[in-house]
Amino acid sequence: MIRTITRRNVLTSLVALPAMTALLSACSDSGAQDAGKSSAAAPSPAGTVDMAKLLEAGALPDQVLGEADAPVTIVEYASMTCGHCASFHKNTLPTIKEKYIDTGKARLILREFPFDPRAEAGFMLARCAEDKYFAMTDVLFDQQQNWAPVEDARTALLQIARLAGFSQESFEACLTNQKLLDDVRAVRTRGANEFGVDATPTFFINGNKYAGALSVDEMSAIIDSML
Repeated sequence: MIRTITRRNVLTSLVALPAMTALLSACSDSGAQDAGKSSAAAPSPAGTVDMAKLLEAGALPDQVLGEADAPVTIVEYASMTCGHCASFHKNTLPTIKEKYIDTGKARLILREFPFDPRAEAGFMLARCAEDKYFAMTDVLFDQQQNWAPVEDARTALLQIARLAGFSQESFEACLTNQKLLDDVRAVRTRGANEFGVDATPTFFINGNKYAGALSVDEMSAIIDSML
């Protein structure tokens, strides 16, 4: 459960919290697939959800990669401080994007499921980056070891944010935006309460649920079976 954090402490907690190395693996290995596994067989889903309900509007507008009419929709719930999520975005997603998203066969919707204040901060910055949302999440996942487990995450995040065009003022304004924080938390709460998300990454691919990391081969097999 995410502890309640005041508007003031969302920003200051980035310094005050101890280094969070353990949280990089706290996204949960339960039911996870080995990201390096090579297999042509599609793994069995852990369950299904109503796709129409899943795609209903939530507290924040969905961030989408791909075409709206793609035959396969992938909804990913992720945490910015989850090591398995970072591995997926660095090692699996680029190939999936090239093979399926860029060719109109699939689209990806990324939804926030933060497990801690630093993950909340990362998603808030991505939202404040507006049309650079995916560019920001890509950098944060790629640089995860440089900000998530360090003592002073505030300074580390500010350095990354400056590269995306943030000033110190806009950085602080973003991370003290209480409504944005509430909305990010609402996305997480809805994922947990309505769709049973309790680990990251969790994927819903055309309504089929897969909890844990998926390799390129596994996700390709799932998508291929739906085309």
